[in-house]
Amino acid sequence: FHYVLCLSEAKGMDIKMKIKIVADSGANMRTMDAIDFSCAPLTIVTAEREFRDDESLDVLEMTDFLKRFQGKSGSACPGVGDWLEAFGDADEVYCLTIISLLSGSYNAAMAAKAQYEEKHPGRKVFVLDSYSAGPEMKLLAEKIRSLVSEGKTFEAVCREVLEYKERRSCLVFCLESLKNLANNGRISHAAAAFSSVMGIRVVGDVKDGLHPTDKCRGEKKALLKIFSNMKGKGYTGGTVIIDHCFNEKAANHLKGLILSEFEAAKVRIEKTLGLCSFYAEQGGLMIGFERG
Repeated sequence: FHYVLCLSEAKGMDIKMKIKIVADSGANMRTMDAIDFSCAPLTIVTAEREFRDDESLDVLEMTDFLKRFQGKSGSACPGVGDWLEAFGDADEVYCLTIISLLSGSYNAAMAAKAQYEEKHPGRKVFVLDSYSAGPEMKLLAEKIRSLVSEGKTFEAVCREVLEYKERRSCLVFCLESLKNLANNGRISHAAAAFSSVMGIRVVGDVKDGLHPTDKCRGEKKALLKIFSNMKGKGYTGGTVIIDHCFNEKAANHLKGLILSEFEAAKVRIEKTLGLCSFYAEQGGLMIGFERG
């Protein structure tokens, strides 16, 4: 359904504004409660098969295939038409894209914004390069929903979510396998093979792309390092979203670490969808959290 915001004009008449949040599938979201939402799917591409990151995707089957696949793999962003379809007929659109350094999704969304606003004078589209992925994009979407529910103007919502992105939201990740990053040309195959043989988990954040900060032998050490890094970045008990790629056990362990020190923290555990499963691979974790 459409979230309907009633604004009063000077004449005393009500104007019903159709407001919508849209994100590409790098956000690991298909739906949102209490507001109209659409997802623009990315596509995971190999020489043998393509996997469109929509409701029909079997993520486990895709990740199993990619574990066996030895050739080059990559991703394709939503096209301008995909974004325009996602915008629908909303008067105000708040659009979130995965980090532009890893995808052309942001550029396609900006092109769609220009077409949409030209075709529909008076309608507005805000496109935010999340400079992130997965659970941090969810935090941004939920912040937008909160601001809209407070009756903020379009300009105020845009300004305040940018401030939230800059000062509050953050992402860290933990990778058990680096195979797809090697197949995607992000790292060398030798480095990926060495990490696998040595049982190394790579912990990192997003800085000029995927930015490894630590290499840990074993999962328990990696989880402790994640929690330490969260606190080092300013985590003091705010909302946490842990997206896991078929590793709910580790996600629950990390949740326990967080709650042992911050009892009142709101911690959610959810699953990665196609695009994030491609990068995180089986066993990987992505953690979005609020600083301060």
